[in-house]
Formats: sequence, structure tokens, C-alpha cells
Amino acid sequence: MRTLADGNQISLLGLGVWQIQNGPTTVNAVRWALELGYRHIDTAQAYGNEESVGRALKESGVPRDEVFITTKFWPGAKDPVVEAEQSLRRLGVDVVDLYLIHWPQGGPTWAWGGMERAHEKGYARSIGVSNFDVRELDQVIAMATVAPVVDQVQFSPFEYRRKLLDAAEQRSVAVEAYSPLGTGRHLANETVQRLASRVGRTSAQVLLRWCLQRNLIVIPKSTHRDRIEENSRIFDFTLSGADMAELDALDETGGTDRALEDKWW
Repeated sequence: MRTLADGNQISLLGLGVWQIQNGPTTVNAVRWALELGYRHIDTAQAYGNEESVGRALKESGVPRDEVFITTKFWPGAKDPVVEAEQSLRRLGVDVVDLYLIHWPQGGPTWAWGGMERAHEKGYARSIGVSNFDVRELDQVIAMATVAPVVDQVQFSPFEYRRKLLDAAEQRSVAVEAYSPLGTGRHLANETVQRLASRVGRTSAQVLLRWCLQRNLIVIPKSTHRDRIEENSRIFDFTLSGADMAELDALDETGGTDRALEDKWW
């Protein structure tokens, strides 16, 4: 667990459900994750699968207050409060633990007032952003009454956004890593495989462990029960300083302070 700047606690490992269709595939993935001990699920309005996340949570029998649920405001909509109400209905919960602006479409600050209102109304315990670079994060912080406590960005040894991570930590903003396995493409890297063999772990476990040791919250995605379980076994070993340095050297971003190489919207 990690305590966020607002005092709320977040599990360091979560299951992400990006690119998983609403329906049995999402329900199964979330239910398996909860059975295997995950207590953090990350979804978004744009994913279209909040309903299945809610169904899995209900079917799992795990008490609501034991599971950290994140969803994200789709900035193509107008009002974070209205959209939060819809998310809560689809998820079948009274509050989400974390509500993020999914990306800075239309500028980084216009939606923040609505995010604060959603927080004030009790729809979200914590609020934050996703895909925001340092400059955009600073613009939000400068006008915020309630400061963002999380910035969720693509992060891995290959996307080691060192300046962004350092700046976020200086501002008491936790960084969450999405696509930490590069949607699978990082698993076949020769350096990663060699390191995994040396420490007696899988490539996925090595990449996820690197994230933890770089003070990141990490949300790998999988729809396979065995991989969901594999991804959870990252708390009982440590990578050495030499191992970490070898992984750090894989960075392809130049240690950037940017959250994205290119806009997608």
C-alpha cells in the first residue's frame, strides 16, 4: 500500500482493463484478479467496460471497502460530475476511490473544477490526472483548490520518464504506470529475458518489479488467469542495483518530462 498526498491509501498493484470488451472477458479477468488477491482495479469511461467491472466486483463477494477502484473522465464529454454519476451507476458503487482526467484534451485545466465538484459531492475519494506532462500538471496545481494526487502515464524501463517522475514526486503526486509490459512487446527483449533468467523470474515479473522499485504504482492488464497470477508475484524478490541500472539503460525517451510522445486525440 502507498499513502497518497490526501491521506488515502492505494494498492501498489492493480489490474488494468484497457482494451477488454464489456462482457464475460472483463468480468472473468476482474473476478480472477480479486480471487488471486488483487485489491485495485483500474477502468475508464472510454473503455466501455465499467458495467462488467461492477458486476465482477459484486459477484466476487469481496467487500467494497477492500477494493480500490479507479475510473477516468472522458474529456470529450462536458461535465466530470455528470459523467461520474453515470460511472457510479454502471459500476454499482456509491463512490470511486480515484477519478482521473483521462488525457488533457481541450487544455489541462478546464475540467479540473468539475473534478473538484465530483470530489466535493463524495463521488470520488481522490482525484488526479492521466497522460499529463510536467507543464500540464503544474497548470492544474496552480489553479487547484484540491490538488491532483496521481498522474497515470505509460511507464516502463523502455519509457523511463525520469524527469516526469522526479517532478511529480517533488509535487507530492504519485505516478502510476500503465502498459508496463509494453502491451506484451517488452517481454521478448533480450536484456529483460537475460535478467529474468538470472533472478529466476519471468520477464513480466522483472518489468513490474522495476516499476515498484522506481516508486511507481503499476497496473498491468491481462485476460488470462495464469498471467494475472504471475503478475501478482512481485513482492517476494528484489532487483539489485546493477539489475536496475541495466533496465534503466533500456529507456528510449531520453528521460523525458513528457507523458506522451505524440497526441492521439
